Amino acid sequence: MLLNSEPAEVLQTQLFYRSRKFSFETQRLRLPNGAEGEWSCIRHPGGALAIPVTAEGKLVLVRQYRFAAAGRILEFPAGTLEVGEAPEATIRREIEEETGYRAHRWRSLGQFLLAPGYSDEIIYAFLAEDLELLETPPAQDEDEDIETVLMTPAEFEAAVLQGEAIDAKSISSFFLARQFLMASRG
Repeated sequence: MLLNSEPAEVLQTQLFYRSRKFSFETQRLRLPNGAEGEWSCIRHPGGALAIPVTAEGKLVLVRQYRFAAAGRILEFPAGTLEVGEAPEATIRREIEEETGYRAHRWRSLGQFLLAPGYSDEIIYAFLAEDLELLETPPAQDEDEDIETVLMTPAEFEAAVLQGEAIDAKSISSFFLARQFLMASRG
């Protein structure tokens, strides 16, 4: 758990919607300071993300069509945790499915809340190195529209600063990985 503070007392919970990847609920809470109110939240099982780095120091990203954004977003490979699945297992599967690479060396970069104003989703970030390009990459999921993109760390930073459509979890994870990426440059 990321937080070490006193939780609110749950007085009532109402589930409004449940889908394959998340649910939406409203809770009546008594906060630690005694105030009461109603808050709504998206409940999410969490996600895992990898920053894959080739032997040449290139980052492996995907440009993926995202329905909610109505366009293609540049991002690092990631996926939703399945029930009972460890983040490490999730990202090992997802990196192969989305990019056609397999990583043989992994480093945890930490975890962070994605959007705590309305969701409990936690992202587990990893650095993936010692990559092997699979001879026959697994087929992408039917509902995915993904293109693999290779960039240097400097090119990725420039894309962020130029306002290219890049999701927050990728930018945050890149920041966590920068110390390792900079060390490998020299």
